[in-house]
Amino acid sequence: MKSPTGKAPTAADGPKWDVAEAVNQLSWDDLRIIKTLSDCGNRAATAKKLGINVSTVSRRVAQVERTLGIALFDHRKSGYLLTAEGAELRALAERVELDIVSVTRRVSRSGQGPLGKLRITTSDSLLLYFFTPIIADFKALNEGISLEVLVGNETLSLARDESDIAIRATRKPAESLVGRKLANIAWAPYCSAKQMTGEPLFEEGQAWVSYSAALSGLRATRYVESRVAAERIAYRTDSVAAASVAIAAGLGFGFLPCMLGDITPGLVRAGPVVPELQDELWLLTHQDIRKSWRVKAFMTFCAAAVASQKPLVEGQSVLPVA
Repeated sequence: MKSPTGKAPTAADGPKWDVAEAVNQLSWDDLRIIKTLSDCGNRAATAKKLGINVSTVSRRVAQVERTLGIALFDHRKSGYLLTAEGAELRALAERVELDIVSVTRRVSRSGQGPLGKLRITTSDSLLLYFFTPIIADFKALNEGISLEVLVGNETLSLARDESDIAIRATRKPAESLVGRKLANIAWAPYCSAKQMTGEPLFEEGQAWVSYSAALSGLRATRYVESRVAAERIAYRTDSVAAASVAIAAGLGFGFLPCMLGDITPGLVRAGPVVPELQDELWLLTHQDIRKSWRVKAFMTFCAAAVASQKPLVEGQSVLPVA
């Protein structure tokens, strides 16, 4: 959209633009198109993502610019880039999106029953051997609930409706989430059964498995790498589950949560629990959905199941190696 002078309209072409006033003039569809176009950078990708025509994207953006008397985007070879005013509208769109998700949850939760989808996010090390059987037992008792589990060490946004429940090893849960601490997570050194010699840890010649990338900040990472020369670390990974498999395969000694190391076939403890590596196991959800039937049912079931295995989580129960 251009002004009579041939230039794209700006805030200087008219009265000072007030983002608060835009709320009364725009629909959620307008804001959604602006936000998606700023994310995608081009009209075709925006139209495909929203399920509308390319011409609709162009028409709605031009209409908003004409209504407000401002330019929302600079159209460059690299794509559509937000102007300063466009960035304000995008921020508004994000706030409205969160409000819509929040209101929808509150309105619908009273009618929720034992049907629907429950999305859980957690890490591979917590999921594979420990929580998968718990989830299976929950599903057997709640056949009407379909489960989707998203695996990763990054934190998905429960506020943006990307997940319903997060199971995390952390000492500092996000303040925006609510839930409960289930147990303390003990860490201990492990090696393959074939490598167990009874020698003290960190003896010269021992190869080690450590962590990298997103897990380089683990206390276990710092603990090992402050005691072991770099050339003796034979294997690094950004997955605790992958580290357990590597240790079992004989790639070296390494530290693992006892809830994983004690039940991984082929592993034995190479030393006692190290208290300074202790973490915490949290079950978390967003405050808007904490009373929904599915969330309450899973959190109650999960907490009881973990309580029954608390000695394993806290390193007090060593299971036999398969």
